[in-house]
Amino acid sequence: MALHTPHPWISERAKAGPKLTKNEQLGFNGRLAVFITGKFGSMAAFYFLVIWMFGWMILATLGWGYFRRDQYPFTFLLFLSNLVQLFALPILAVGQQVLSRASDKQAEQTFKDAEAILKLQDEVHRLIKINNELTAEIHAALYQNKENSRPSAE
Repeated sequence: MALHTPHPWISERAKAGPKLTKNEQLGFNGRLAVFITGKFGSMAAFYFLVIWMFGWMILATLGWGYFRRDQYPFTFLLFLSNLVQLFALPILAVGQQVLSRASDKQAEQTFKDAEAILKLQDEVHRLIKINNELTAEIHAALYQNKENSRPSAE
C-alpha cells in the first residue's frame, strides 16, 4: 500500500503564510504611499472634498467673510484644487503600484493553491477508480465463491 505524500505546496504555504501588503518590504516611502492611497481613496476623503468645494462656492457666491473681499474666489479655488491634484497624482500612482505588486503575489499564491487542489482532485479521482475496481473484484470473487459453494443438482 502506498504511503500518502502531501502536496509540497501545503508545507510551503504553511511556512510562508498569506501574502499581505503590510508584510512586504516597502520601506518608509512605500508605506507612506500605501497609507495615503488608502486614506485619499476613501469615501470620507471624497465627502471632505465635495463639502470643501461646495462650501467654498456657496460662501463665495453669498460674499460671506473673507470671500467678500476676494475678487476671484473661484480662481483661487481652482488653483487650490490643481495643487491637490498635482500632489496627489504621483503619490497615488506609487501607492497603486505598491498595492499592485502585493496583489500580484496574492494572485500567484491563489494560483498555486488552485494547482495543488486540482492535483489532489486528480489523486482522489484515481483512488476512487481503484476503489471501484477493487469493489467490483470483491463482488465478483464473492459471487464466484457463492456459486462454487452451492451443492450441485446431480
